Amino acid sequence: MQQTTKFFLRALKHSVPHLGKCMQKQNYCNFANHYYNRIRLKKYHLQNKSKISELARNVPSRSFSCKDLLPIKPENENSHSESMDAFEKVRTKLETQPQEEYEIINAEIKHGGFVYYQEGCCLVRSKDEEDSDNYEVLFNLEELKLDQPFIDCIRVAPDEKYVAAKIRTENSETSTCIVVKLSDQPVMEASFPNVSSFEWVKDEEDEDVLFYTFQRNLRCHDVYRATFGDNKRNERFYTEKDPSYFVFLYLTKDSRFLTLNIMNKMTSEVWLIDGLSPWDPPVLIQKRIHGVLYYVEHRDDELYILTNVGEPTEFKLMRTAADAPAIMNWDLFFTMKRNTKVVDLDMFKDHCVLFLKHSNLLYVNVIGLADDSVRSLKLPPWACGFIMETNSDPKNCPFQLCSPIRPPKYYTYKFAEGKLFEETGHEDPITKTSRVLRMEAKSKDGKLVPMTIFHKMDSEDLQKKPLLVHVYGAYGMDLKMNFRPERRVLVDDGWILAYCHVRGGGELGLQWHADGRLTKKLNGLADLEACIKTLHSQGFSQPSLTTLSAFSAGGVLAGALCNAKPELLRAVTLEAPFLDVLNTMMDTTLPLTLEELEEWGNPSSDEKHKNYIKRYCPCQNIKPQHYPSIHITAYEHDERVPLKGIVNYTEKLQEAIAEHAKEAGEGYQPPNIILDVQPGGNHVIEDSHKKITAQMKFLYEELGLDSTNAFEDLKKYLKF
Repeated sequence: MQQTTKFFLRALKHSVPHLGKCMQKQNYCNFANHYYNRIRLKKYHLQNKSKISELARNVPSRSFSCKDLLPIKPENENSHSESMDAFEKVRTKLETQPQEEYEIINAEIKHGGFVYYQEGCCLVRSKDEEDSDNYEVLFNLEELKLDQPFIDCIRVAPDEKYVAAKIRTENSETSTCIVVKLSDQPVMEASFPNVSSFEWVKDEEDEDVLFYTFQRNLRCHDVYRATFGDNKRNERFYTEKDPSYFVFLYLTKDSRFLTLNIMNKMTSEVWLIDGLSPWDPPVLIQKRIHGVLYYVEHRDDELYILTNVGEPTEFKLMRTAADAPAIMNWDLFFTMKRNTKVVDLDMFKDHCVLFLKHSNLLYVNVIGLADDSVRSLKLPPWACGFIMETNSDPKNCPFQLCSPIRPPKYYTYKFAEGKLFEETGHEDPITKTSRVLRMEAKSKDGKLVPMTIFHKMDSEDLQKKPLLVHVYGAYGMDLKMNFRPERRVLVDDGWILAYCHVRGGGELGLQWHADGRLTKKLNGLADLEACIKTLHSQGFSQPSLTTLSAFSAGGVLAGALCNAKPELLRAVTLEAPFLDVLNTMMDTTLPLTLEELEEWGNPSSDEKHKNYIKRYCPCQNIKPQHYPSIHITAYEHDERVPLKGIVNYTEKLQEAIAEHAKEAGEGYQPPNIILDVQPGGNHVIEDSHKKITAQMKFLYEELGLDSTNAFEDLKKYLKF
């Protein structure tokens, strides 16, 4: 999502809905892209903007509880009544009061002398980024007749004759691209449905040409190009025939080439479209080779290629002449250390900047392109993620650092001084009141699994504190560690947060992902079990106070652990969880099944894959036993994780619990299994007040904790 200078792998992950059950919305994995819209955190009072209570889904949901089916032991009224009364009062305030100081997220892009962004329900531009009251309205989103529309990204034509914007709603992943002609009285020139990526170039006749990709059923296979004005045309430019691949457009930072990227999760192929002659046939860089990934930037007639080709099969930086792009001409330019993940790459006139994660810590490497010098900067240990900032200034490289409990902080690397400068001013008090620890757990095969742990500095007897564990472990994607106000509240209230970077994720590079996919998925489960046991053995909480949180594909490992080692957990929260792996992967009519084969395997044609999936699939391994309480948030029309599989899992789990309750006899207290089905077709609604409060209420209730202070603090943090 972020910024005017949004990077390629990040843009790929956030803008192309084909990278798996989860499309993360925040920071991780990118390649330099100088035009992508960024998240703008408005920390001042906002007027005439959509209130968060309007943006969050407050429509009624359907909830199903195991306690509706099983006899319940009478609740101890003295233990929770006062706490829950206080909670209900705070929740009512959260869901009804205007939240005008909440961090509003806007798409924004700088071009020429203007800043283009969303103001209220309008696409606007202004000459002064800081003067938010003096702007020109270009288009009113209400004309599209959509439910609470917002601008997802913006592109401006090279000579500023046109601006294109992609419009979405919170209730759906489908989008509409509008093209507005910029004049004394701006007017919408065209509208294209189901657009994923789009870029402007200018041809030899100084005519603006818009290239865009068309998305159908979450699949993106077609590329179109269009012109406007007196010479209107709209034609299909390319169609990918292999259903396991998708296409994505990326404009190099210097705008010299438009790249057509054809990818699946393991293989890529890139074509160059001349940014000066876009009607000429594209040039192939390298034909797709199974298992070879590569991404392309350009500078001074040279291509810089981030690729995993060669040994070791981790990303390395290569370069070649732009007129000799084939793989046999690639020269090794820079290699990464072992256990390193390339998070971002940004290209400047005389420097290349690599944003890296090495052994669970963040680094910035600044490479001098004139002398091939390398300056490596270790970033503050509290930092867990990058947010890329506008870098149109060739003299500076700005970015932000963040963590789950600390809002982003600005940093700038100045090339002339060769130094990193930190934002000065108010220091967040969390730096003095909390502690961040990096630990490792030894999995059963001896592999060391990194963990990131947060807790309150003055906490005494951590073994008696509640613990919230986070896990993902799929697609080579990092566990999300962006700032979340509710996580900050939990730490302030004495909770321990633990992020387990298990195999299948991408925190330690491509091999870390390879060791946790296909017939190695059980490695991720073993890692998660080892992490929780290590936390307990090191004095962090205990099973009766341990909770687990996962979303999307992270639900596979969370659900598998509930089946295999339920005694380690007291409560679990899942959002849009992938729980029925076997049946989903055998249904080729679903939009993502073919693209997912490289991650989960092909149970329809490979008996080995089928039998292996049966060993860990949460839905296939439910049995009569005592389970932790589980709260599931699902979305009615979610195309990535079909509701059918979640309902099937819930019903089977309820049946198993009912059978176990009969065997356990009178007095058995069954776990609470709640399925909260929200309307709409999006996959994950990260900022919904209703979802946040429901999940936190569930955790506090299940652990028998007083939630009064937590929800008062949550109210404060949500307002900023």
